[in-house]
Amino acid sequence: EDGQWSRTGHECELNTHTHTLGREQTCVCGCCGPLRPRYKRLVDNIFPEDPKDGLSKSDMEKLTFYAVSAPEKLDRIGAYLAERLSRDVVRHRYGYVVIAMEALDQLLMACHSQSIKPFVESFLHMVAKLLESREPDLQVLGTNSFVKFANIEEDTPSYHRRYDFFVSQFSAMCHSTHEDPETRTRIRVAGIKGLQGVVRKTVNDELQAIIWEPQHMDKLIPSMLFNMQDAEDLDRVGPPGTPSETGQDGEENPASLAESCFRELLGRAAYGNMNNAVRPVLVHLDNHRLWEPNEFAVSCFRIIMYSIQAQHSHHVIQQVLGHLDTHNKNTPRMRAGIVQVLLETVAIAAKGSVGPTVLEVFNTLLKHLRMSVDFELGENSRRNSGASVSSSGRVKESEERIVQNAIIQTIGFFGGNLPDYQRAEVMMFIMGKVPVYGTPCHTLDTGTKRIQAMLLSSLIMVTSGFKSKTMVAALPAPFLDPLFSISLMEDCELRQLVLEILLNIIDRHDNRAKLRGIRIIPNVAALKIKREKISKQDVGFMKKHGQQLYRHIYLGCKEEDNGHKNFELLFTTLAVLTIELANEEVVVDLIRLALALQDMSLANEENMPMVIRCGIMALVAAYLNFLSQMIANPAFCQHVSKVIEMRNLEAPYLLPEHIFREKCPLPNCLEKEDRSLYFQTVDLAECLVAPGYNAERLSIPYVPQVTDEDRLTRRKSLVDTISLQVDFPSDSLPDKSLLAEEITFETLKKAIDTTGLEEQEKEKRRQVMEKFQKAPFEEIAAHCESKANMLHDRLAQIFELTIRPPPSPSGVVSISAGHAQHQSVPVYEMKFPDLCVY
Repeated sequence: EDGQWSRTGHECELNTHTHTLGREQTCVCGCCGPLRPRYKRLVDNIFPEDPKDGLSKSDMEKLTFYAVSAPEKLDRIGAYLAERLSRDVVRHRYGYVVIAMEALDQLLMACHSQSIKPFVESFLHMVAKLLESREPDLQVLGTNSFVKFANIEEDTPSYHRRYDFFVSQFSAMCHSTHEDPETRTRIRVAGIKGLQGVVRKTVNDELQAIIWEPQHMDKLIPSMLFNMQDAEDLDRVGPPGTPSETGQDGEENPASLAESCFRELLGRAAYGNMNNAVRPVLVHLDNHRLWEPNEFAVSCFRIIMYSIQAQHSHHVIQQVLGHLDTHNKNTPRMRAGIVQVLLETVAIAAKGSVGPTVLEVFNTLLKHLRMSVDFELGENSRRNSGASVSSSGRVKESEERIVQNAIIQTIGFFGGNLPDYQRAEVMMFIMGKVPVYGTPCHTLDTGTKRIQAMLLSSLIMVTSGFKSKTMVAALPAPFLDPLFSISLMEDCELRQLVLEILLNIIDRHDNRAKLRGIRIIPNVAALKIKREKISKQDVGFMKKHGQQLYRHIYLGCKEEDNGHKNFELLFTTLAVLTIELANEEVVVDLIRLALALQDMSLANEENMPMVIRCGIMALVAAYLNFLSQMIANPAFCQHVSKVIEMRNLEAPYLLPEHIFREKCPLPNCLEKEDRSLYFQTVDLAECLVAPGYNAERLSIPYVPQVTDEDRLTRRKSLVDTISLQVDFPSDSLPDKSLLAEEITFETLKKAIDTTGLEEQEKEKRRQVMEKFQKAPFEEIAAHCESKANMLHDRLAQIFELTIRPPPSPSGVVSISAGHAQHQSVPVYEMKFPDLCVY
């Protein structure tokens, strides 16, 4: 091409007449230096005879001025520079290669015209040549030039330019395995810088959205993560802009530079690109087995969550959940590592936007919790079947516990950061997953108990710190009924979990910590209990569900496997109920409940162990001592204090400070005759007369209602006892005719005598009024419901008679054998009302 020349005077600057020039003259002119094109002469002049002298600044200024003045020549300048650079690379004249790249860089920085597009193509071709060489210095040189080009903001977008080669080449440099550690570090740093340049050049260009496609992300992200693995201190990871990201040698540290590029890439990810950006991270962690241990995985996802936009957080959570589903049969440690990563992800996302994935998160976690329990029980069943017990089996069982604890911790942390309205929905969702005995497909086995314990533990985490304005919203019937059903199980752990959940929900002023277990509190005022006036909604809640609460506390006290923890939670529950939900009516009911517990312990109809009977007595003493000080009734406090003093002297085993010690001496029996050791109903009723409480209700013994829950939970219930007492003699009953009462003169005389009818009517009315005043609400409701059902049946019969059409002479329609038949009725057989006949 050196022999070619154009007919334009700007390139040849010939003064001779061009029409006299022939082919021979053209060849002669091509051999002469002054006849070479000007852009070639300017390019040649920037190269000194000795490459060590470097780029000639004056000649470079001339070339730059020429390029700016004649921008249409930029493409030719670039092509010629590319030709010279390719020739120098092949001849290993690396000094001239450096000069050529320096000239290209200066031309790029100086020219910003429309004609720069063809020049850029030549420039990228030269950079590609350098990157393809095996010389580290040339690779670094080409990368530095590309980074400078990436920082230039072009005026118009490029429609045809692609960076596939550069993504592949820079990614390969990030995985350099050069023998020399220093050289290897230089190449990796250059590769990361090159990828960062590609990111900066493409992510903001809508025409370069192809960079987010999987084939490019699968190269970009693993290259960054590969270098981030070499970081010595993984704990430095934090939100963008923290001091831990920067350092004096941060520019030459591959791990630090890769993390910076990783953050920049994620920060520029749009809504539709999140999945393609996160999936390669999960694949990289799988390929390099970085889930166990999972410190690096946790640090990666912390970077992701802090770098992306907050509204995209749910995409990351969905990706991790899907990955957990994919590996649901992997080793427990791997699943635990993924769950812990999910915990970190959720912990950051819960502070912002989690999108529509709230219930999806809990559904997936609960599903894997159930699977983990099944795996653990499978190991136990194989062990119990007589198979050889290996250390690996025990290790796998303990590792499943790690998975379960990680899931519960994740559920609790996520639920604890949700707003109250969403937390209430999550509570209902989890309770719907708890197997309740009596429903289909749920039997009383170890697996079901284990699942119940796990799910209730999750509920404890979710309800921790839950503050609801009304109990009606916090404890709706669909939540309360199954919870109470579980509280009747013959498992002390399950009953403890139920009480923990109730306390988390009911204790809205954080008074539980001030009670500090079951004890005789000398001065309740010193605890500085926080309380508010009970609202109308809470009053309605106690009227509707109060008897249900009392019943389960009553039945929970007499379980034979109750320990110190159970009695402590029962006392705290009674105390918190008094603080949060007790008005005058509820106080009387709670006193009735306490006296019923005392009577149950004294009567001992169910042959309870002595330690349980004494524990119930201690619970009653501790609670009545607390209640007497809360209602500030001096006479009530005096009576309770007197009983407690007598117990200290004569029966310390009836007080919580003694009975819950390890070696507390127990009596052979409890003496009912020693009235000074027990709380007397008459004395307490007299104490409550003055303040305006309905003391008459104390004379009505508290009896828990009987429901089907007792049979469903396979406990000994009052219903089973009564049915045995009734059914047993029914087989030997005589004939009903033998039991008929003999009619005599005396019986007829009593039937005719009406002298005592008025007194009987008065007594009946008094009993009805007393029943409606003092009986529990549920009993009154059941009575009214039975009457309502009877009335409904009568009305149905009346309507059936009245709706039937009357007979008519034209005939009636009757259906027989599927065919309608008309039967006429004679007029003389029809019956008319008396007023219609004349």
